[in-house]
This record gives sequence, structure tokens and C-alpha cells, in this order.
Amino acid sequence: MLIDTHTHLYSEEFDTDRPEMIQRAKEAGIERFYIPAIDSTYTERMLDLERNYPQEMHLMMGLHPTSVQPETFEFELEEVKKWLDKRAFSAVGEIGIDLYWDKSTLGIQQQAFKKQIGWAKEKELPIVIHCRESFDEIFEVLEEEKDEKLFGIFHCFTGTKEQAVRAIGFNMKLGIGGVVTFKNGKIDQFINEIPLEHIVLETDSPYLAPVPYRGKRNESAYIQNVVKKLADVYGLSEKEIAQSTSQNALSVFVN
Repeated sequence: MLIDTHTHLYSEEFDTDRPEMIQRAKEAGIERFYIPAIDSTYTERMLDLERNYPQEMHLMMGLHPTSVQPETFEFELEEVKKWLDKRAFSAVGEIGIDLYWDKSTLGIQQQAFKKQIGWAKEKELPIVIHCRESFDEIFEVLEEEKDEKLFGIFHCFTGTKEQAVRAIGFNMKLGIGGVVTFKNGKIDQFINEIPLEHIVLETDSPYLAPVPYRGKRNESAYIQNVVKKLADVYGLSEKEIAQSTSQNALSVFVN
């Protein structure tokens, strides 16, 4: 069994062939898909996906940091809270800080991140962290929030070995996807020094397709390329990588 711990299957990029794409993923051995939220404009699409594939799709709820905008973020956070109170989700995510697109919103991104971590703790849910050019800022918040109720996944981990070790110290797994196959991705140079028990697989599709599909639309079936690379790096069989990472994912997510 394989688990894609982070895939935006509701994305517009899949509107022309979603059923076929999901079928390809299932044929590739993926049995569970964890679906991160972005903002309220995508909620209905996420729910549709769950209605169509109730066994396979596991939804998260949260406000993506790039959707934290001065005019709308308070409304968006209210929507997140409303949904978290209304029904079960697998995680609060994806949440975090993104300083690649807009540094001016750092203050409200920190505010939104902390608030959603608080809700995750209340609900005893994991968090799924989006971190782009913001390791120091993310770690600062996690340092403040660190306790036995804080746990989750550092989605799309692209940091250094030192940052990996520090992330694990906050009771986080590392989400490893297509970047591990990139020549300039660098994480393949040290990831085998991180015990496999801290690793989960993801695609972040439709983004960050692994080699040989780099630059094209990513899809969940391509998680096999990530497995192959990790098997090579860790010196293990693909079956061992699949089993360990799936077990790790199931230990994090609530359902």
C-alpha cells in the first residue's frame, strides 16, 4: 500500500481527466489520498471529491498561507473554524508561512498559523505545515507552541539536514516528494541520515512533478518515482519504503 499524504486532486488542472488520473494512482498502489485545503473557494470541490471517493479521500481543513490576505483572512479563518466544529477532518492544513510570494503579510500569516495550531490542539488533530522561505519564522512559532499536543507533517520538506533534525524535534514527520529526485534538490544528499520512521510520501500534485516528469503536471501515480529514489538513497527495497512510509502516515493522521 502507498499513501499520498498531500495532493490537490480537486485542482482545476485535473478537471479534464480526474477519474482517469485517480484510477492511474490506484493502479500504482495508492490506497489513501490526503487532501489539503487552500481556502473557502475550494471547499466545495474538496467535498465533491470526498463524495465521489469516500473510501480513498481524506480531507484536511485549514487556510493556506498564500490565502492569508488583509481583507479576507479573518473571514477565511472563521470558515475554517466553522468546518472544524461541523465535522471530522484528518488534519488542520495546509497552514504555515510563505515568504516567497509576499513578505508584507508576515504578521497576519503568523497570527493565522498560531490560531490554527490552537484549533488543531483543541481537536487533537495533526497540523500539515507549508514552509516556503520561512524556516526561521516557522520554527519560532513552533517553539512557542511546542507541547505534547503538537504533531504533524512538514509538507514538501526542502530544508537542510539541520532543519530536518529540528523539524523532527517538534514531533513532525517530513513530507518527501518530487524534490528528492531533482539534481539541485539537495535533500537526497542527507535524507538517508534521517531515520525512515520520520518520513512520509507525498506528491503535492499538480505541482513539483518528479524526474522524469519535472516541469509537467504532477499526479499521484508519480509517487512511485519518489519511492524508487528513496529506495536507492536508503539502500532498501521499494516494498520496505512503501510499508514504512505508509505506517508513518497512518500514525499521524486521525482517519
